[in-house]
Amino acid sequence: MITQPIAPDLTFLTVLVAFSGVFLICFLKGAFGGGFAIVGIPLLSLVMDPVTAGGLLAPLFVAMDLYALRYWKPNTWSRQDLAPLLPGLIVGIGSGYLLFRFLDHHAIEIVMAVVTLIFVGLWLAGGGGVSIRPRSTPKAVAAGLASGITTMVAHSGGPPLAMYLLPLGLTKEVYAGTTSLFFTVGNATKAVPWLMLVRPEGVDLVLMAVCLLAVPSGVGMGWRLHGRLDQRQIFRACYALLAVTAVRLLWDGVAGYLV
Repeated sequence: MITQPIAPDLTFLTVLVAFSGVFLICFLKGAFGGGFAIVGIPLLSLVMDPVTAGGLLAPLFVAMDLYALRYWKPNTWSRQDLAPLLPGLIVGIGSGYLLFRFLDHHAIEIVMAVVTLIFVGLWLAGGGGVSIRPRSTPKAVAAGLASGITTMVAHSGGPPLAMYLLPLGLTKEVYAGTTSLFFTVGNATKAVPWLMLVRPEGVDLVLMAVCLLAVPSGVGMGWRLHGRLDQRQIFRACYALLAVTAVRLLWDGVAGYLV
């Protein structure tokens, strides 16, 4: 079972890393709709406990999702895909909450790192290309379930969702809009259990307030660049960042069992 996380020190480095991590997530949400929240905890875990990072990000995700909906409007949502995805997502978040309560900090660090590295490995193995496959309701429900579990445990629900949506051949606008709404529902649902696990106070609340300032500029800049970004280059940079931070997180988790 997890113990009470350690509050971070309110230093310039902590504020800078936390603000930068939230801005990057917001930028990617504005540019691609969502699914890149996985960059959050590994980055913030460089300056704070990973569970504290999860609690810090949970309410911020809700804020950035709601702000992003001003750009990803209903005409960018694939309702036929969201219909089977969302029930699985809700069940997965509940399952992830139960799993989370019985993992200690170092196990969580290792899980987060492994999920991140798998995400990077899948992208590298696929070479950035996809083949179009027909829709499947059972696969959609399974993808929603897997995404719900991983988004609750490690804020990393993007990979299962991407593995289902990308082969459908959606336009980048519909893909981004569908992903955005999916995570709006998911992040709003998981905010309550996350705040039950990690009760932010003091320094955490100050960091939240500072990071909240990154939401409008991050989402807005990402959306404005959506039509002319070279997605492959941006993705490569993100995956490189993920790999570095995941290795650091994995090291911290394993080292915690060795000392």
